[in-house]
Amino acid sequence: MPAKPTPRTIRRSVALPRQLVEEASAFAPKEPRQNLNRLVTAALKEFSARQRERAFAEAMAQMAADPAIQRVCAGISKEFASAERDGLGDD
Repeated sequence: MPAKPTPRTIRRSVALPRQLVEEASAFAPKEPRQNLNRLVTAALKEFSARQRERAFAEAMAQMAADPAIQRVCAGISKEFASAERDGLGDD
């Protein structure tokens, strides 16, 4: 028997505070304001994007603090130092 394809949407029932829904709706663009599913979807996409950005920034900070990576970056900078100055004045 063939497996059923995974659905593209997941249905969930959530209880939201009225004040939160009213406030979010007041700030939402017209179309999502009239459709709570779209508003929640947009909010979750924005939340996910912020979390990805935060995770990336944390990973970059960890890399920047890594002594081995600092040595590699210093070596690369040293190798390219003369090329960076090539043809430039001292303005």
